[in-house]
Amino acid sequence: MDAGLTSLQFPVGAPPGPGETLEIAPGIRWLRMPLPFALDHINLWLLEDGPGWTIVDTGYAMAQTKELWQRIFAEQLGGLPLTRIIVTHYHPDHIGLAGWLSELWQAPLWVTEKEWLFARLMSRGAEDFAPLRQRFAHRAGLDAASCGLFGERDNSYRRGVPSVPASFQRLADGMSVEIGRRVWRVIVGEGHAPELACLYCAQTGVLISGDQVLPRISPNISVQPHEPDGDPLARYLSSLAKLREAVPPETLVLPSHNLPFFGLRARIATLAQHHQARCSEILGACETPKSAFQLLGVLFRRMLDRHQLGFALGEAVAHLNYLVHQGALKRELGGDGVYRFTRAAQ
Repeated sequence: MDAGLTSLQFPVGAPPGPGETLEIAPGIRWLRMPLPFALDHINLWLLEDGPGWTIVDTGYAMAQTKELWQRIFAEQLGGLPLTRIIVTHYHPDHIGLAGWLSELWQAPLWVTEKEWLFARLMSRGAEDFAPLRQRFAHRAGLDAASCGLFGERDNSYRRGVPSVPASFQRLADGMSVEIGRRVWRVIVGEGHAPELACLYCAQTGVLISGDQVLPRISPNISVQPHEPDGDPLARYLSSLAKLREAVPPETLVLPSHNLPFFGLRARIATLAQHHQARCSEILGACETPKSAFQLLGVLFRRMLDRHQLGFALGEAVAHLNYLVHQGALKRELGGDGVYRFTRAAQ
């Protein structure tokens, strides 16, 4: 659990039950869907929208989620249709059922362009991705057997996102969207995803933060194999600073995981401090050359399964790339094809 929770206030102590909704703010209903991961839930939002409902995020594609949606349609919407689907970003728990819901209700998908493009690409499969993943793992210091496992073609995204609508309405940073006579402003965040859409409504004092700001866990910030020299941590920290300036401190934050909370600025400060602490730990460990793989024990003090290893490795490289771009670390490619990082001379 991250430090700083004592500075947050949680107005509701428990989430709605399966197939139920709870009014969390005027015109906004909260529901929760299960996930087949260690992080076992996602919060979704229903917004009153005149003659119907707009939903924000859809849940992971599985039979249980569809059954719960059908119960909500039958019992919780007052007979009104679903008229619009907003998705914050392309990860499977957020966009997984967008295709099914769009077809079921003939409702358009609203999403940023980069997130739609990533979802379309990943849901159709990327046959050339395995060599990229293997090369990424080798550069990070994994052995040959682990690189082979890391690079195996993985259909997990397609299992969670079997279809993505072929067309979309574009959300963009700074634009306003009217939903049920209330105006929501799009604030794009980067780092966790390419172009994640947070939604802020000044009239109700609410921020739908997606995964950009979570109260109890830190969003995964990873370098991806298709952009091995990327600096997502710098973009994430910059996005946190933008949110801090754009959203008033008394705002109610509706996150995708855990409970709604007050204390946005305190949480932003804690998240930024968390990443700076990780960077300090890395610098302390890199008095002698270290690969990303060798640093996993510094950053993650628990056993990592195969699924977690991918996230952990991407996050380790994100912090290393950030420190290289800041001039705090030097990166050298060894004769064995592995990148090793050493603290730069002051």
